[in-house]
Amino acid sequence: MRRSLSISGFASASCVALALSGLFGAAAIANDRLIELAKDPENYAMPGLDYTADNYSTMDQINTGNVKDLRVAWSFSTGLLNGHEGTPLVIDGVMYINSSFPNNVYALDLNNPGKIKWQYKPKQDPAARAVACCDLVNRGLAYWPSDDSKTPDLILSNQLDGHVVALNAETGEEYWKVENSDIKVGSTLTVAPYVVKDTVLVGSSGAELGVRGYTTAYNVKTAEQVWRKYATGPDDEVGIGDDFNEANPQYGQKGLGLATWEGDAWKIGGGTNWGWYAYDPSLDLVYYGSGNPSPWNETMRPGDNKWTMTIMARNADTGNLKWGYQKTPHDEWDYAGVNVMMLSDQKIDGKDLKLVTHPDRNGIIYTLNRVNGDLVRADFLDDTVNVWTHVDMKTGIPVRNPEYGTRMDHKGKDICPSAMGYHDQAHDSYDPERGLFYLAINHICMDWEPFMLPYRAGQFFVGATLSMYPGPKGDRANYLGLGQVKAYSAVTGKYKWSVMERFAAWGGTMATKGGLVFYPTLDGYFKARNADTGELLWKFKMPSGGIGYPMTYEHNGTQYIGIYYGVGGWPGVGLVFDLQDPTAGLGAVGAFRNLQNWTQMGGGLLVFSLDGKGPYSEDVNLDEYSTEITTDGT
Repeated sequence: MRRSLSISGFASASCVALALSGLFGAAAIANDRLIELAKDPENYAMPGLDYTADNYSTMDQINTGNVKDLRVAWSFSTGLLNGHEGTPLVIDGVMYINSSFPNNVYALDLNNPGKIKWQYKPKQDPAARAVACCDLVNRGLAYWPSDDSKTPDLILSNQLDGHVVALNAETGEEYWKVENSDIKVGSTLTVAPYVVKDTVLVGSSGAELGVRGYTTAYNVKTAEQVWRKYATGPDDEVGIGDDFNEANPQYGQKGLGLATWEGDAWKIGGGTNWGWYAYDPSLDLVYYGSGNPSPWNETMRPGDNKWTMTIMARNADTGNLKWGYQKTPHDEWDYAGVNVMMLSDQKIDGKDLKLVTHPDRNGIIYTLNRVNGDLVRADFLDDTVNVWTHVDMKTGIPVRNPEYGTRMDHKGKDICPSAMGYHDQAHDSYDPERGLFYLAINHICMDWEPFMLPYRAGQFFVGATLSMYPGPKGDRANYLGLGQVKAYSAVTGKYKWSVMERFAAWGGTMATKGGLVFYPTLDGYFKARNADTGELLWKFKMPSGGIGYPMTYEHNGTQYIGIYYGVGGWPGVGLVFDLQDPTAGLGAVGAFRNLQNWTQMGGGLLVFSLDGKGPYSEDVNLDEYSTEITTDGT
C-alpha cells in the first residue's frame, strides 16, 4: 500500500504515533458529532442521510399539497459526460459535490452557489478507465468532523485509480492520499467512503477482472490502515473467530473461505463490495454486502464460494465478523450482493426487532435481525422471479429452479432476473411512520451462454455472453418496461403499490414526512409520488438521465431537493461509449437500445424548491459584478 502524506501539524513520525495513540479515546466524539449533524435538517451529512441509511427526511415544507409548485432554484454543471451516481453532501451551509472520472470535488457556499468556493481536480492514472467495469462512475463523498485542534474537518473521496484522499473541508487542500487498490490487476474504486468514529471504510471493485474483494478501515487523521478484511480466504483474513454465526451455525462458520473453493481459486474469486453501508452505533456493527464470485462462469469455480454474496456484520473497531449470511451460494448469474442496507426497528410477529433490510440482485428482498443475523423475511421483489422456487427459512438457502441454471454447453433462456438483478445499486428509502420501503428496481431478464477462459491479471475474467430484455410485464417487442418502483412492508411481506417505468429505476428513492417519494429515471425525469398511493404528483425533465439518488436540506428556512443528472452506469454504457453489439456492455447494450431516444449525456446537479425560491430569487443582485447602470444621456 503506497501512502502519500502531507499532513499539516505532523512534523515527524513520532507525532503520527501520538495521534494514533489517541484515536480510540476520542472516537465516540466524532461519531456523536456526525449523528447530531445528520439530525439537523440543514445538513445532509453522509450517504443515505444518517447511519440507518433510510434516506428519510422529517421535513414536510414540501408535501403532497404543494409539490406541484416545485421549480428549479439553481443548478450546477460538472462538465463531465459519464454517469453521475450518488448524491451531494451538505454540511453547515456548504454543499460538496462529487463527479464521475476524474472524480473532481466541488464546494459551494449555499448563500451564493453560483460561485465555486473551492475545487479539487485530481490527476489520475488514465489506465483506470480501461479496467472500469461499467462506466466511470463514483457513488459519493464522506465527511469527518474534527474532534481536535490539530486536524481539520475532512472530506473523503475515492478515486477510480484506487486512491483515497482526504481534503480540508474548508479549503479543499489535500490533507492525505493513500493507495487502496492496484489497477494493474483491475482493482478500482467507485464506492462512496463511509466514516465511522475516526475511521473511514473503503470497499473495492473489480470482481469482473478476478479481484479478491476486501474492505479497509483507515485512520482519518493519519491515513494509517487500521484493518483490512477479505471476502474469501483464511478465517483470519476474512475476520472469522470462534463466535462467528454463533446464533445461526447453519449459515456456516469456520474454514469455509477456503473449503468452499477449489484449490487457490479464492485468490481470484471476487466478492468485491462497491455498494452501500449502514452502521448501528449501539451494536458497533457495520453492515454491507460482498459481491459476485469470479469468474461469472460457475463451472470454473465449484463450491459455495464463501463468503461472496454475503450480508456482513462487522465490528467497526476490529473488522471481525459477528455474523454473515450468504444469500446466493455458488452464484451462477452475477447477482452481486452489494446493494443498500437499511436499518429499522419494527414489530414482527409480536416481537420488537432491530432489523436490516436488503433488496438483492437475486430477486429477493431480505430482512434479518441485525443483532444476530436471524432471517426474518425473504420475499420475491416481483412475482416473475423464476430462478428460485422459494427460500428455505430454516437454512436460509434459496431453492434453485434447475430450468434456469447456467451450466456449460447450455444456453440458459428467459432467466429472471438478469445479471443486473431485479435491484442494483439504487439507494432506496424507508419511511418509519408508514413502515414502508420504497424500492427502485429493475425488470430485466436474460439469456446466458457460458464459455471457458484463462485468468490474466488486469483483464476481464467473466466467461459468459449475455442478452438482456424486459421482464414478462414489460414490452419485449420495443425493449421498454425495464423498471418498477414499489412500496414494500417488511412486516407483512406485501407491496402496497407498484408502478412500471420505461427503463430501469437505477438511481434510488427518498421518502419525506411530507408524504412524498422522490426518484429519478434513466430517461431523464425526476418524479414525486404520493407515498401512500403511488399517484404521480409532479415531474421534471432533466438535461440527462438520472442514476443518482435524491437528497434534501434546509437553508435559510427553505427546503430544497437535490438530484444529480448524468446518464450512464451499467445501463448507459451503450449510449456513453457508442456501443452497438447487443451483447456488449455485459448485455446492457441490447436491453437499453432505446435509451438514446429519450436522453443524452451531460452531468450536473439540479436543486429545487417551492416556486423556485432561492438566493437569486430573493436578491436578484446577488453575485452581480456591478449594479451600476450607465446611459449615454439620450
